[in-house]
Amino acid sequence: MRVLFVNENLGGHATMHLHLRQVLREEHPEIEAHFLDVPPPSLLRMMVGSQLPILRRYDLDLQPLRAQLAASAWVRSRLRRLEAEFDAIHAYTQNTVLLSTGTLRRKPSVVGLDTTNARNAYSLPYREPTRWTEPMLRPTLRFETAVFRSAGAIVAKTDSAAASVRDRYGVRDSRLRVIRPGIIPHEADPPAAPGTLRPHLPRVVFVGTQLERKGGNQLVRVHQRHLADHCELVLITRERVPQGRNLTVVNDISPGDPRLWEILRSSAVFAFPSRIDAFSIAVLEAMEAGLPVVACSVNGVPELVADGRTGLLVEPGDDRGLLASLRALLEAPAMRARMGAAGRARLLEMFDARREAAEEVATLQEVVARHRTESAAVGHAPRDPHGSLRRRPPHRART
Repeated sequence: MRVLFVNENLGGHATMHLHLRQVLREEHPEIEAHFLDVPPPSLLRMMVGSQLPILRRYDLDLQPLRAQLAASAWVRSRLRRLEAEFDAIHAYTQNTVLLSTGTLRRKPSVVGLDTTNARNAYSLPYREPTRWTEPMLRPTLRFETAVFRSAGAIVAKTDSAAASVRDRYGVRDSRLRVIRPGIIPHEADPPAAPGTLRPHLPRVVFVGTQLERKGGNQLVRVHQRHLADHCELVLITRERVPQGRNLTVVNDISPGDPRLWEILRSSAVFAFPSRIDAFSIAVLEAMEAGLPVVACSVNGVPELVADGRTGLLVEPGDDRGLLASLRALLEAPAMRARMGAAGRARLLEMFDARREAAEEVATLQEVVARHRTESAAVGHAPRDPHGSLRRRPPHRART
């Protein structure tokens, strides 16, 4: 089966697809996988998706939708040329194919997602929701709903995301799957006790391409005000950060870089106070390295981090809660070791990329088989929004 994987390629999406590529190549010879990665925005795309300062204040500028449509236009131009070469299309996320519903209807297709725009509209850290947020969301919902109706199956990465698709968009369970994200575990085990490789000054580590979106600015603020003399903070990010006490910034680590594993293995705590993430591949990588995780209780993150067992969850934007959780772990090596071991066990049990790939392949095979059966039965009649068959009435030309 020739499958084209369309990848939004933002942040952890790139890492997730790096692991998926490897598993498909090594363990699924029945799949000939090709990847179409959406590139960083061109100047034109940046202009189309730019914020309008006055309207942004009231959340009236439709900036997220304009940015998504600009990226989706790039994907549509490629899919029109490529779709005939493939047996199926796998799009991640739904925003990549907002303008490609025709392709999704013509080809066996799976659309994966980590969250919905109905949720994102109220959690973007650089946009405060207003009374205009809901009216401005309606055009986006129409585009998303068209994608969900056109795809053969919808794959949510968390139960939280699946609930939003089900409750807000009316997608039935018969067309909805939950396939949890995964990574390929390292063969080498992490240290038995997190932080023991650097006993004199324990290390707190953060991974996030954009500090504001991932809670990095809040973490730096809390560290510099209260913890700079008690621990080192390592930020793995693409952004430039002003110098600070016991603050280390690493700007040149990309997905798959082995240095990330070494940094995680030598750390004591992983901190990720993002207010927007639906799930986080970075959190999974920290769990694999045996680190307890401090994160925000938002979206699907509680499905990754078991509060009090594999880490500690705090409320979004709560500096005191973040500080208290970091202090509790930094001052209790035994608790770090216990939570880190539980987190690694949870990762190996629930978030292995090999299991994720097998379930994705099974879903693709199911969609392809159903598409062939429907096409043979009704002569390429389209599915209705809930996946059942309906016959198209004879076409009548207008006069």
